[in-house]
Amino acid sequence: MKKLAVVCLLIGLVVMAMGFRVIMVTDVGGLGDKSFNDGTWEGILIAAKEIGAEAQVIQSYEQADYIPNLTKAAQQADVVYAVGFMMTDALFKVARQFPNTYFVGIDIVPPEGVNLPNVLCFVFREEQAGFYAGYIAAAMTATGKIGFVGGIPIPPVERFRYGFEAGARIYSELHKKRIEILRGYTNDFEDPKKGKDLTLAQYAQGADIVFLAAGACGNGGIEAAREKMVSLVGSDKLVDIIDYVTKNKKGYFAIGVDVDQDYMAPGVVLCSATKGISAAGYYGVKWAWEGTFEGGLKVLGVKEGGAGVSPMKYTKGMIPNHVIAELEYLTKLIKEGKLVIPDTEDALKAFKVPPISFPF
Repeated sequence: MKKLAVVCLLIGLVVMAMGFRVIMVTDVGGLGDKSFNDGTWEGILIAAKEIGAEAQVIQSYEQADYIPNLTKAAQQADVVYAVGFMMTDALFKVARQFPNTYFVGIDIVPPEGVNLPNVLCFVFREEQAGFYAGYIAAAMTATGKIGFVGGIPIPPVERFRYGFEAGARIYSELHKKRIEILRGYTNDFEDPKKGKDLTLAQYAQGADIVFLAAGACGNGGIEAAREKMVSLVGSDKLVDIIDYVTKNKKGYFAIGVDVDQDYMAPGVVLCSATKGISAAGYYGVKWAWEGTFEGGLKVLGVKEGGAGVSPMKYTKGMIPNHVIAELEYLTKLIKEGKLVIPDTEDALKAFKVPPISFPF
């Protein structure tokens, strides 16, 4: 009898999972950006595979698509993902109409005073991830000039910039190294050519490392860095790039964003400023399936594993050991709240590097 009950329970769970559906509505960048949308989708797929659920994507091509796409998804799915800050208004408008459907917003903050029990939003401390990019760029630049290429200057993109500039300033002051930062925006997340052209323009102005917080536009920036590095080194082989940079202490680099993009140009993508979008994709599905879903806002930073830097699989040997050690110590200070990275323009302007003494 016990065995029969267990078998019935298992069959019931399988049937439930087969009927459980997740739909992700992309922003205009869409799948294939190798960044924000792809990272969220990766987490959704992992969770869907674990529980045997069905997962689907609806592509948005313009902002006018957001409401109809979210509505269509809500009519068909148990969990609907809205990916991107620009979907905020559409998400909460549609979620009110479907109180029995779970909604997950990525990079979305609920409007003031609005708290729907069926809407869970994830935002990230991009400034903390940007800090790593800025500190490493300042440490590695041979020209003393580094660049920032943003997409549309929405809050998550700007927080990356605040952290990038703060990280560079911290390294600059601690090591008495003069750093100049170039800034530019593609005002787009979709067109790699815009990212490539702007990155090349910053290289022409003397930058040798450019941080690309621009969605699919950033893919063009990585290609620009690869072309410049290959032209300098005379080879696209990782071993030749490492040998050249190690001997000559210079090169052309890109810094990736959102997910680990180092693989896109080994030895050329110096590091990637990462945030926990895959984890957010995963847990939204799991919590809805398990019945532990709670609406509200979750803010994830270094302490929660929601912001960080890639393992630098291809480039760590190029970066001096003292820089890696310093980053470990500074990470500890961030987790302890002793080093607060600015997350607004005003905070960045007022930011003063605190007294920091490395224990080595």
